[in-house]
Amino acid sequence: MTYKERIADIYEMIAGGKMLDAFDKYYGEGVSMVDVGHGPAVVGKEANRLREIAFIDMIEEFHGMGVDSITSDESAGVTMVENWMDVTLKGIGKVNYTQVAVQRWEGDYIVEEKFYHK
Repeated sequence: MTYKERIADIYEMIAGGKMLDAFDKYYGEGVSMVDVGHGPAVVGKEANRLREIAFIDMIEEFHGMGVDSITSDESAGVTMVENWMDVTLKGIGKVNYTQVAVQRWEGDYIVEEKFYHK
């Protein structure tokens, strides 16, 4: 399976309501994840899994999501996804955001992910 196929699988799983399953399957133990411009990186699979759970728990209503583009540099082990999500967040209201996520892979696992969003 190519990195492009793996990242496409992740986003298909997320769209199908299986965000944590995708995380458990594809993220490495020492993964570093950061929302660029919104604080420091969170390091470690368990810490990032808790971060994912906190995000899921904030969702009051899921209206939809989509992927606009996916690309990969197979030799460098890098994938990039441009996507959007439309959700209602508890205490915040309806939010429609777009982002680009950049993943660095080692073998079968993402070891670093950066999110650029507005």
